[in-house]
Amino acid sequence: MILSLPSPSTFRGSLVVPLSHCTSCFQFNLRFHRSNGFRHARWSSGKLSLTGRRRRIACSVTESDGDNQEDKEEHKNEETQSLEDSVEQIKPPPIDGEQLNKFSDGNTEQNDTQNMDNIEVASGSPLPGVKPQQLGDVIKIPKETIEIFKNQVFGFDTFFVTSQDPYEGGVLFKGNLRGQASKSYDKISKRLQDKFGDEYRLFLLVNPEDDKPVAVVVPRTTLQPETTAVPEWFAAGSFGLVTLFTLLLRNVPDLQSNLLSTYDNLNLLKDGLPGALVTALILGVHELAHFLVAQNTGVKLGVPYFIPSWQIGSFGSITRIRSIVSNRQDLLKIAAAGPIAGFTVGLVLLLVGFVIPPSDGIGVVVDASVFHESFLAGGIAKLLLGNLLKEGTPISVNPLVIWAWAGLLINAINSIPAGELDGGRISFALWGRKASIRLTGFSIVLLGLSSLLNDVAFYWVVVIFFLQRGPIAPLSDEISEPDDKYVALGVTVLLLGLLVCLPYPFPFLDETLATF
Repeated sequence: MILSLPSPSTFRGSLVVPLSHCTSCFQFNLRFHRSNGFRHARWSSGKLSLTGRRRRIACSVTESDGDNQEDKEEHKNEETQSLEDSVEQIKPPPIDGEQLNKFSDGNTEQNDTQNMDNIEVASGSPLPGVKPQQLGDVIKIPKETIEIFKNQVFGFDTFFVTSQDPYEGGVLFKGNLRGQASKSYDKISKRLQDKFGDEYRLFLLVNPEDDKPVAVVVPRTTLQPETTAVPEWFAAGSFGLVTLFTLLLRNVPDLQSNLLSTYDNLNLLKDGLPGALVTALILGVHELAHFLVAQNTGVKLGVPYFIPSWQIGSFGSITRIRSIVSNRQDLLKIAAAGPIAGFTVGLVLLLVGFVIPPSDGIGVVVDASVFHESFLAGGIAKLLLGNLLKEGTPISVNPLVIWAWAGLLINAINSIPAGELDGGRISFALWGRKASIRLTGFSIVLLGLSSLLNDVAFYWVVVIFFLQRGPIAPLSDEISEPDDKYVALGVTVLLLGLLVCLPYPFPFLDETLATF
């Protein structure tokens, strides 16, 4: 605030500036600009300091002719004394430093609380896949608890906190991670458990905005699984019955050509029972491996929902992870266990089918070009059948080959690195969340292009987009990388899925004729 005064030459008599009536001067930087004989006056740190020569205000007042020099000096001294007295009157009482600090701290705490309450959660925040429960009372972590998190749970030896933000009913801490992520997580978790028991849950994640580690602490009550309107077992059983029907239907060619005649010829479905059992065996082993490994790692899985498909019998199943996975290595174990078991059983049955002749001596007659649809099946067929496999020549094979091939295909499409498929979870465990999101987008686009030529790809991309595109729920520790042996296992699953889905590009020629 700037206060401008007229020239002192216009005043006569005693000059008194009515500063005591200006209460706003205690809140602003008060400055008097020099006007002729006036010097600067400034309010600073609760004191009014007068600057000028000999620390006094000089005021020259013009008197009429006839006054002597002595009267002038006396009059000047009276004016100076009057102004100094008025200044003394407006001096504020001394301010207690402790009270000022308490007042400042109180305002700071109030502002911090308001900021914590007003900050909204960004859509790109690093805890995707978890929706806070709509509880009657809003869950907030007290400020005292947050200070305990910062000073006693975290530390220089684990995670040095530099800032925090409200997040999903909890707190997101930014800072510097010290040492190995897995060891730091174990230390922080133990301290959190010792201080608060099971009241809070810790997540050590990667911030997608800057790829730096962040720690998220949320109340466990916000992480309860969502309930469904229809009982899970009832919905899964309904899907399972429809899938059983499509598995039977898929192995009866006469009914596939005319689906409407199925209800009039239900007795024909028994002809598809052997093929349905083989494919179901591969699917069952796949799901059993998931559950066994999940139980070994302490993770709870939901009831599998088998997806029916009239083209190949089934698209596999959708299995929800109902608890929080500890780290990427455990996720890799669970996700890779099913495809590894399914591929193993499928490959064994495929080899047996090529080696053992059909029981009726005829088997299934197919054209050799069929084996161009899979690089893996075509390569094995060429290796085992040799010159019997020639372009344009029908060949009789054991139906076990077709049934096992269908099981391999179901495992392969579930190994595509997209969303919450087994392949999507494997890619997440191998390369992290950001890479898995990019692979999901690439896989969906590639499947969309493939659907122009293949109806299986069309239906599968629809299933992924609406049911399985993710995001994957957060892991407790998403920073620690899996061991090399599990990395090799995950890469093997992705390669096997790719070999089953890619076509066999080489022609089937008679090698004896090709030598001439």
